[in-house]
Formats: sequence, C-alpha cells, structure tokens
Amino acid sequence: MSLQQQVTQEFQKRFGSAPSAVVRAPGRVNLIGEHTDYNDGFVLPMAINRATYIALRPREDGQVVAHSLDFDETAKFPLSKFENEQAGWSEYVKGVTWVLKAAGYTLQGWDGVLAGDVPIGAGLSSSASVELATARAFGVTSNLPWNAATMARLAQRAENEWVGMNCGIMDQMISAAGVENHALLIDCRSLDTQLVPLPPNTSIVVLDTATRRGLVDSAYNERRSQCEAAARFFGVTALRDVTMEEFHSRAAELDEMTRRRARHVISENDRTVEAAEAMRRGDAVRLGVLMNASHDSLRDDFEVSSDNLNIMVRCAQAQESCYGARMTGAGFGGCAVALVHSESAETFADAVSATYQKTANLTPNIYVCSATNGAEVL
Repeated sequence: MSLQQQVTQEFQKRFGSAPSAVVRAPGRVNLIGEHTDYNDGFVLPMAINRATYIALRPREDGQVVAHSLDFDETAKFPLSKFENEQAGWSEYVKGVTWVLKAAGYTLQGWDGVLAGDVPIGAGLSSSASVELATARAFGVTSNLPWNAATMARLAQRAENEWVGMNCGIMDQMISAAGVENHALLIDCRSLDTQLVPLPPNTSIVVLDTATRRGLVDSAYNERRSQCEAAARFFGVTALRDVTMEEFHSRAAELDEMTRRRARHVISENDRTVEAAEAMRRGDAVRLGVLMNASHDSLRDDFEVSSDNLNIMVRCAQAQESCYGARMTGAGFGGCAVALVHSESAETFADAVSATYQKTANLTPNIYVCSATNGAEVL
C-alpha cells in the first residue's frame, strides 16, 4: 500500500470521513555542493521519490490535530498559543505554524495524518520534507499563495529559530521547488534556481551507511563559524565572494585549519557550477570526477566525513558502473551518493551492499532514486 493510501485510510479511521486533501513534500539528496549553502554559494540537490505525506481537512476551531503514523503519536495545539516543548517531530509542525503566523498569514487549523519514508537522520532532509508538507497543508486550509522560494525561506527560519538547527536554505528550497527528472542548481544568495537535467542513462543511488549523527549538537555550527572567520579575513560577506586565485594569493596568512576550511568551500563552489555545466552537456564522466573530488575535499579539508562514509564511498567507486561517489549531507554519518549507469543500478546496489557489510560489519540501506517534484497537493 502506498503512503498516500496509508495516510488516507488512517485519516478515515481516526476522523470518520475522507480527507479533503493529501499533500506531499520530498526529501532530497545533494549531488554536489556541500557546506556551501551557508556560505552564500551554490548547491545542486534533487528531490527524491521519498517524501512526507499529510492527509488533512480544515478545522473551524483554531486547532491543529496531527497524528504521526511513524511515531504513533498525536500532537494537538491551538493556533492562538503554543510552546516549544522540544517534543521531536511535532516541533517541525509547530515551527512552521509559528513562522507562518509571524509572517502575517491568517491560518486555519486542520486535522491531519502524517507518514513519511525519508529515513530520519540519514542526511536526506526528513525535517525539510515535514516542514514543507506542513506549509502545503496550511496552504490548502488557509488559502495561502504558494511561492516556493518564500515558503522555503519561512521553513528554514522555522528550523533555525524554532528547532534550533542552524541550517542553510538548500534543504527547504529543493523540497519546495524540485522538478521531476531534474536536479536544481541553487544560488543560495539570490535563491535563483536553474533546472539541470540528469545525464542520460544514469541513476542516482543513495547509500545509507546505517550510522547516524545528531546535527544540532555536532560540529556543524563550529564549521559555520570557521567559515565566517575566513570570510572576515578576506573582507567579504561570505566565502562565495572569494575566487581560487584570491585564496591562493593570501592562503599563507591563514592558520592551517581556517585555510583548509576556506579551500573546501571555495573549490566546492567551483566544482558545483562546473557539475551543472557537465550535466547540461550530458557528461556523466566529468560529473563523476567532480563528485569524487568533492568527497576528497570534504574528508581532508573540511573534515566532516567518517570512517563509515569513507568505506562506503570506496566500495561505490570500486564498481565499474560507478561514475563517481561522495558523502552527502552535513557529514559525520548518514549517506553517500553515487552516479551510476542506469542498466547496472540494481547490480551496483547489491555489490556495494555486500562489500560494505563485509568491511564495516553493518547492513546498509541502499536506494536507487528518481528525481521528483517538490511540495505539491495531490
């Protein structure tokens, strides 16, 4: 049974009638452009065919009643007054409610049933998918105008200020604005987006190491402040504004750690823009080379990889059908991503799974993914 059917059926059971709408918002995998988003740089994610679904109907009493099938929990709160109780999944729903109210929208409550198949904590943006599905739900009940960039910014603010995760704009933007069969080159400063087709006869394979990281307490915020320090050194708003030539001309003046952090961000921005150009040419080989280089930089200069991520990437790169592979997401655990020849995608997945299991003594989860639309009313 599909997730859409599951939430519809559960809604009927709980609330005694069919939902008036079902919305979905996808998770994402980032093909290249890691830790560039909060440096005003470029990222190249795609929305994947794993998503959060909400079956819903409006309520007239100013309450939100949301039941999560995944956690078997119900959250209930009035729109007029609610607090952050650090209660897990429901804080993403409340955070979006709070930020929409703060932006001046008049909201109507709803009954809803949520379920998702974006793995939690794997670096595939399960949180952004809940946030954008919630925004879509309010869009339906409260007749809100839907602008992907506006809603992405609001959802990002909810995650930053309500949940306490200092993320950039990428996750929310791709969940809001994805398009089937395409990745999205996002300029994280202007939020300008360009659709970029996947190279012909290629598949994107997500390689979940079966290791997890807690981002709010991780070194993410530390990396962010190191990048800000580097930007101050160069006298710019963000590392996006530093060219590789400028970096090399003054690199010796930086302490070694700041130098490596800055080198990653500046080179990763260049790689990301070049990757989009390679995709437009249908050049899977060049895209793969850039993905491999991205992993090396994240491992050595930005130091956000992990033993398991490195093992997984090596397992993927060793397969003949693999053009390139890299860790994806913030790092320290979670997933890698590989670009492979479509005809061999399933064989590739089996081979990598067996090798990783033998080497890391963990059972990975491997998903052959397709690129889907962003948040939508079904």
